[in-house]
Formats: sequence, structure tokens, C-alpha cells
Amino acid sequence: MQLHFLGTGAGMPSKDRNTSALAVKLLEERGSIWLFDCGEATQHQILHTTIKPRKIDKIFITHLHGDHIFGLPGFLSSRSFLGGDELLTIYGPKGLQQWVELTLKLSKTHVTYPITFVEVEEGIVFEDSQFIVHAMPLEHVIECFGYRIEQKPLPGELLIDKAIQLGVPKGPLLGKLKAGDDVILDDGSVVLSQQVTSEQKQGFTLTILGDTKFCRNAITLATNADIVVHEATFDHATIELAAKYGHATNTEAAKVAQMANANYLILNHISARFLANDLIPFLKQAQEQFPHTFIANDQSQYEWRQHQLHEL
Repeated sequence: MQLHFLGTGAGMPSKDRNTSALAVKLLEERGSIWLFDCGEATQHQILHTTIKPRKIDKIFITHLHGDHIFGLPGFLSSRSFLGGDELLTIYGPKGLQQWVELTLKLSKTHVTYPITFVEVEEGIVFEDSQFIVHAMPLEHVIECFGYRIEQKPLPGELLIDKAIQLGVPKGPLLGKLKAGDDVILDDGSVVLSQQVTSEQKQGFTLTILGDTKFCRNAITLATNADIVVHEATFDHATIELAAKYGHATNTEAAKVAQMANANYLILNHISARFLANDLIPFLKQAQEQFPHTFIANDQSQYEWRQHQLHEL
């Protein structure tokens, strides 16, 4: 799994940061990409990457502020021009479907693929054999959600030598055992999958939080997460502004990660008031609270590999 930050700014684009968009690359896991928020000019940011829009099959929107959704109409249109014909599912708060459909209708934009909308409420918003996605409301000035993405345990490895010793011939029966199915041999004996496979491997947990003040639900969503992506619009010196506008500071984000017993924290949604030189103490302040903290920049990429976060 890889994280590719397409936009990491707050409110409006700046020379250094575009508005919010994060691509979660699940190419090895499921051959697709999930997009979280789609701020203005997200498709322009994608042009500087290897991301293929048709590979994006799910978009999760945290809330309906413009810096998180104004890039949607353009992206949806371009996905058609670029040959995307696969189903796209868009998850988001009430009102998102109405806004998207009305925008496409009034602009006479035709898309060549089906779009399904899922109106997000607290609870499980998606689940299949590989992943489960939970949503909880956060504390912003409008309805806003955080998402917890859990990869289900991965099958153990097939112990081929042990299977052969038990009389399993090379061929399709080995595949069934690896898939978790028990098999019956020609002599009538039964070989259990658990006899010839190693223990399941733990999947990863990723928490992506939309705009929010420091709140209990953020901690709940981040509990024992491997990676937490948390907004950090302000710093401790501007904590009063954070509270006023429904945002968090760098140290509050670090406190969430610490209280949640998370492994890694990535600060996101940075105000344009912080210039490059400001970000050195900005990051240090957060690391004093939670050492394993990174700060995202536009086009930053991270990879989850061997239970560790690596910056690419």
C-alpha cells in the first residue's frame, strides 16, 4: 500500500500546496486506487504522477467544503476522456450526490461509466473480503467524517513440502489448501488447510481524518492504527484560531496519535501561513509529543512495507 499526497493545503491553493486530495494506492492488494477528497485541480496534480484515473474506483469525501470537493466535476469528466469505463463509487455526506449530479447536468457533462453514490453515516460504509471501512463524524463547522480503513488478515503461506509429505500431489489441490479449503485425497484421507499453511498475517490499518477539532471520535478511529493522516491547519501559537474554525493544531494531531496508540502520524492540511522555514519547528513541536510524525507535502509518497512506513 502506498500513500500519494496530491494536495496538502488548507482552504485555498497556494504556490506550494494544492487543496486536499490523497490517493491510497492499493495496486498490489486489489489493482485499484482510492481517492480521499478531491480539491480544486486534483486532476492537474495527477498529471505529474503515474496514476491512471481509470484505476481510481472509489472516492471518499470527508465533507462538502470547496477545498475538498471542487476538483470532482473536472476529474469525473476527464476520467471519461481518458477511457475510464469501470464503475466508480463515491462516498460522502448528504448533499454530495445532489451537487455532483446537478453540476454535471447543468454543464452538460456526459460520463461514460456508471457512478454509484453512498451517503455516509456513522458505521461501516464498505466491506468486502479484503477491506472494511468505518466512518465516524468529527467536529468541524459542518458535517465531516473520518475514515478507518482496515485490511483484513492475509492468508498464511502454503507449506508445500509439508503438504507433499502428507500425500498431496502437485496441482490444483495445493491451490485449494492455500485458499483455506480442506481437501480429500484419492485414498480418502483428509488434509486440513491449517495443517499446511502458516498463520495469517496481520493487515494494515489506515486512518484518514477530515477537518476537525481535537475530539474523541478522532482517537477512536485512530486506535491502534498503523498510520494516521490528521489535519494540522494551525500550530500551538494559533490554537485559538483552530478552535474557532473547527480545526486542529500540529500538537493536537500528535496528541490524538499518542492517545490512540498509533504507530505513525502524517500531518496534512497545512495553512498557507506556514512557509518552508516555519515547517521545521512546526514538525519538531509535533514530534516532541509523538516522535513518529511526518509532514506531508504535495507529491509526497509513503509506502507501508514490512510493518513500517517508508518515505519514497
